[in-house]
Amino acid sequence: MTALPEELISQLCDLITRLREESAAYQENHEDGQLWYNRGYANGMVKGLVELLADQQPCGQSLDDEADLQGHEVMAWGQAYRHGEQMGYKETFEIAGQK
Repeated sequence: MTALPEELISQLCDLITRLREESAAYQENHEDGQLWYNRGYANGMVKGLVELLADQQPCGQSLDDEADLQGHEVMAWGQAYRHGEQMGYKETFEIAGQK
């Protein structure tokens, strides 16, 4: 577990909330890869915070249900989600000063 400044945690939580609100309808919008990317990015941030904070629901957020992605993994939008997820995870650690 890493001690992160409360202000940083608050900013990350705000970003997760905003991205999730903006991408709430991502599953109905296959043509909009950016929505899928943003949703994945937010999920990657949650994954990163789960590890950094040793909290299964950081910011009161749960990880997206993997079942929601079944059948989409090979499609462009599913790949956008996974790329966003990887970047959100990676950049959360970078912002936190972790590797």
